[in-house]
Amino acid sequence: MRVLLAYSGGLDTSYLLRRLWKEGHEVLAVTVDTGGLNDAERTAIATRARAMGAAEYRCVDARERVYRQHIAWLIKANVRRGGVYPLCVGAERVVQAQVVAELARETGADAVCHGSTGAGNDQIRFDVAIRTLLPGARILTPIRDEGIQRETSAAFLAAEGFPMSADRKDYSINAGLWGVTIGGRETHDAWSYLPEPIWPTTTTPAKAPVGGEDVVVSFEQGDVVGGLSTVEALNELGAKHGVGRGMHLGDTILGIKGRIAFEAPAAAILIDAHRELEKLVLTRLQLTQKEGLGATYGALLHEGLYFDPVVADLEAFLASSQRRVTGDVRVHVEQGRIEVHGVRSPFSLMDARVGTYGEANKLWSNQDARGFSNVYGLQGVLAARAGKV
Repeated sequence: MRVLLAYSGGLDTSYLLRRLWKEGHEVLAVTVDTGGLNDAERTAIATRARAMGAAEYRCVDARERVYRQHIAWLIKANVRRGGVYPLCVGAERVVQAQVVAELARETGADAVCHGSTGAGNDQIRFDVAIRTLLPGARILTPIRDEGIQRETSAAFLAAEGFPMSADRKDYSINAGLWGVTIGGRETHDAWSYLPEPIWPTTTTPAKAPVGGEDVVVSFEQGDVVGGLSTVEALNELGAKHGVGRGMHLGDTILGIKGRIAFEAPAAAILIDAHRELEKLVLTRLQLTQKEGLGATYGALLHEGLYFDPVVADLEAFLASSQRRVTGDVRVHVEQGRIEVHGVRSPFSLMDARVGTYGEANKLWSNQDARGFSNVYGLQGVLAARAGKV
């Protein structure tokens, strides 16, 4: 049987690769790079895959796809799950599953295999995506189905001449284009906070450069000018100044509470900047509708429902809302803080040619204002009087 394996290079997927090979299957291993891998890591993963028996190995650079297909929309929607978390992982998993499904079809694979356990969200994301994109596909998940423990995987690989540590690290770290997530002891306790030495990429805010730094971020119809390269540059700049850290407590797809620590400097800067630009150019009702629909969009992506047609409907709304979200935002980052210091746009609703706020306003007279004040909130006034009858 020809099996396409989603291969991360870690213990579990290495176990799967060698086991499938030993069982006589032809294994096509694929690593989908959605950010977070350096050249040395890519080389090491490729070398390991071939040594363990992969008939073919591919590493697909999907960073641009993650940005264009997901991150661009997450910015337009100002998505922060629970008001905090910018969805660092969910978007990656959708793209990884898409690439796996596409290669499985291209290579004529008889089955697709991934190394998810039965505990987290990723198993749902992978399964739903593959079932949607490859109807009727055979999905192999031995780690989940057989409850295989890390010690079993390590013992098997050692016997095969490929020793890998089974030690469970105190912290698991997933690095991607839209941020880094950290799980460990403190994330299992809602009262605890991640110790300072554990944050992998951001500078300790108190030790970040005093005085901070200004950066101007530009948008064109809601899209970040520079796209992927701007995201990567802001991740580096923001990490230097200790911005983008957070702890998120929320509901998993399976219905239990979960908690994760994260570092997302670019997401923190871009969402703050984009939101401020929208406040300058969109109407109050546009902003109100976007807030609710943006949260819905983020929830669908996070919960593995990206392929429901309603996602495209929401993207159509978001695209329409961004027609005038063009301009520049001046952002100051300093010792863990992000402050928007200025915003400008050719579509500004604060432009003096459109309307002037304050005593100089020329859009209505003082008598108009008095009449409006008398009528505004009338039902509340009447309700208060009725309560005294």
